[in-house]
Amino acid sequence: MAVYAVGDIQGCLKPLKCLLKKVDFNPSQDTLWAVGDLVNRGPASLETLRFIDALGNACISVLGNHDLHLLAAACDRKRLRRSDTLLPILDAPDSRQLLHNLRQRPMAHFDSSRNLIMTHAGVPPVWSVEQTRRYAAEVEAVLRCDEQLSWFLDEMYGNEPACWSDDLQGTTRLRVITNYLTRMRFCKADGTLDLKSKEGPGDAPKGYSAWFKLPRHDPDTRIIFGHWAALEGKVSIPGIHALDTGCVWGNELTLMDVDSGEKLHCKCRH
Repeated sequence: MAVYAVGDIQGCLKPLKCLLKKVDFNPSQDTLWAVGDLVNRGPASLETLRFIDALGNACISVLGNHDLHLLAAACDRKRLRRSDTLLPILDAPDSRQLLHNLRQRPMAHFDSSRNLIMTHAGVPPVWSVEQTRRYAAEVEAVLRCDEQLSWFLDEMYGNEPACWSDDLQGTTRLRVITNYLTRMRFCKADGTLDLKSKEGPGDAPKGYSAWFKLPRHDPDTRIIFGHWAALEGKVSIPGIHALDTGCVWGNELTLMDVDSGEKLHCKCRH
């Protein structure tokens, strides 16, 4: 039985199947972890969602910013952007079920036996692993509640507040939790986010640092994340695994054996 983690798929199903074939992935025995951003920008977002759903319990995927954007667009198509490739999902006969299943996916996944946590963008330095799990659960509860879903998605977009505070409530609290878990790249030691910069760590805005370079509450806990294609999967800090290698931008999709750390790659030629 093997556990593999894959980077941002973003509708690039062929490279995913290529990688699973390389490791002879067997859903009756093996497990696939996905770092989120299952959909958007790539050519086969609908087919990717169906494929991931068909894996059932053999796949654990956290939610990424593009997955949340899909849910928001499903509530209001005016949110669709020119570069989005989400219409086939919204128009599909099984759209309702696919979106329902997506809403059930977690914002963070923690494996206690491996002391490893996976989120889309990482773990902010101001949170412990336990706090990350607890705050992620707050957003998960709203996403799974029919009465609160539209309200949350209406207020989800935005860069403020830029820093966590225990006193935050309501919309602002949920927004900053979501931004930490799905959009974070650069921040300060006090947790203040810069959500505009997308370059590599060497081009951090003045006063900011890549989140994983800052002191952490639980330094022994391994972290798997995606989201940051500019890293090219390269992080020199032990136990920090960056898996977004820019497949949707014509680079490659990365699959990692969670236990051995071995990585395999497949070019994306869509």
